[in-house]
Amino acid sequence: MLGAISPRALPIGLRHPLLKTIRKGIQKGALTEEGFCVAESFHLLEEALRSEREVTAIVVSESVRSTVESRVKGLSGIQLFHLPDRDFDDLASTENSQGVISLVRPPSWTLDQLFRGSALVIVLDGLQDPGNAGAIARAAEAFGATGLLAIKGTVNLHNPKCLRASAGSLFRLPCIQGVEEEMARAALAQRKVDCYATVPSGGKSIDQANLTTRTALIIGSEGRGVSQRLRDSALDLVIPTTGVESLNAAIAASIILYEARRQRSAVR
Repeated sequence: MLGAISPRALPIGLRHPLLKTIRKGIQKGALTEEGFCVAESFHLLEEALRSEREVTAIVVSESVRSTVESRVKGLSGIQLFHLPDRDFDDLASTENSQGVISLVRPPSWTLDQLFRGSALVIVLDGLQDPGNAGAIARAAEAFGATGLLAIKGTVNLHNPKCLRASAGSLFRLPCIQGVEEEMARAALAQRKVDCYATVPSGGKSIDQANLTTRTALIIGSEGRGVSQRLRDSALDLVIPTTGVESLNAAIAASIILYEARRQRSAVR
């Protein structure tokens, strides 16, 4: 799949193995068999290049061919292909496609990188919606979190929808996914972080919690919330609200991350 960039995009047939690879990655909501993210949109291509991620191939629709050719001109190691607009729309997973799909090698991270320094780690416990997970990753990067830990049963962070919702943050934010719950609990205990489990009511208010220490914020699934076993090793944390019982997971995570950033900035 790797090769020198052509000055012009090459036509590609509908039965080309590359298109099969992209379709399977989209259908599975995961990395391709070769270990690449399926990144749809101009923005994700730009973010991948800005983040110095390896981009191995780009498929474009005929209508945006010249724009992409000019953007990647001079870059090495990328193959560039084009399809008629109608065929590209059949390939893409988005309803209103921008006409660009890139295969991007995601970074590889360790637990130590997630918990570096004054750690602020988001733990996703069974979150299913890729849009929520991606938005949380975006907020995590924006408000200075050191990493994202996705427990087994959480949506794949390499899901193309999750990647789009992160707007490129998943190319930079240290993330590990598919961790068994017991292993996650052990990692949190070993690294001596203060753990908070988000709950709709009955917990400590976020403005009363000390989020300036080494901290892990556990965000539960949309249906059941944080598992009891994780709650047993954490303090319940609540966002005071008026007129509603609970907030969307991504909104709740963003508010808590902002509060953590506010508190940490105040003590510097």
